[in-house]
Amino acid sequence: MLFSYFYWRLVRDLAVLYLVFAGLVYLFQRKLQYFPDPANVPLPPDPKYRGIHTVNLTTTDGLRLFAWHWPGRFTATLVIFHGNAGHRGHRLDWIEALHSLGYGVFALDYRGYGGSEGSPTEEGLYRDAEAALRWLGEQGIRDLVYFGESLGCGVAVEMAKRQPPVALILQSGFSSALDVARKAYPYLPVRLLMKDRFDSKQKMATILCPVLFIHGERDSVIPLKLGRALYEAANEPKTWFPIPEADHNDLPEVGGKTYLDGMQEFLQRVLGRQLKAE
Repeated sequence: MLFSYFYWRLVRDLAVLYLVFAGLVYLFQRKLQYFPDPANVPLPPDPKYRGIHTVNLTTTDGLRLFAWHWPGRFTATLVIFHGNAGHRGHRLDWIEALHSLGYGVFALDYRGYGGSEGSPTEEGLYRDAEAALRWLGEQGIRDLVYFGESLGCGVAVEMAKRQPPVALILQSGFSSALDVARKAYPYLPVRLLMKDRFDSKQKMATILCPVLFIHGERDSVIPLKLGRALYEAANEPKTWFPIPEADHNDLPEVGGKTYLDGMQEFLQRVLGRQLKAE
């Protein structure tokens, strides 16, 4: 009898602790999901970056955002929706490599990132992306290729659904943030708790433009199978471009020339006549 009483109390106390823990995760989940660096990002001083200029954007909910625009030799522009951590300044080498292919590059910092006001949420990031596309449209920049990186794939897919681009590139993408969370927190009922789900797999059926999927075969953050599930859900024309030996954040470095050549081949093929020099 005494043993049963203590056993019952132990089970009860553990259940209470679990519920408290789950409740804290629910309340603070966006602190666990997003990792912005809010620091202001100055323009790089090196003369080779002379063509970059800072763009100020305003969202429909009144937030001020910052971005970089770097015009290229061709009329097509890569609109970068970057990944979860840091800000656009941390991706300067990558932006430079993409610009070297001849395209314009527009790199947005979402709310809470890189000096932009506010705090990130799924709907907030969509508002931010729409502010970027609105600015590009106002400048007469039309030949857009959305380029999502990790978390940014969720933003790029939603924008491709709302405002179709000429092509879409998804690097280190995922079927849904819910699937990623299940991997990170297998002991929690994430389906009940999660607010920001970025359910990209369900949206792929609505996207008809050519899509390039790039994924590191050793990705330790977003398993290859989640990227592959997103690819399988996509319409043709689509291209699967794995980078052997690459993890989550090192695809350009590990892929090297193969990475850039594969991207250039895709872009030249799908852009066709739209690939004109300015």
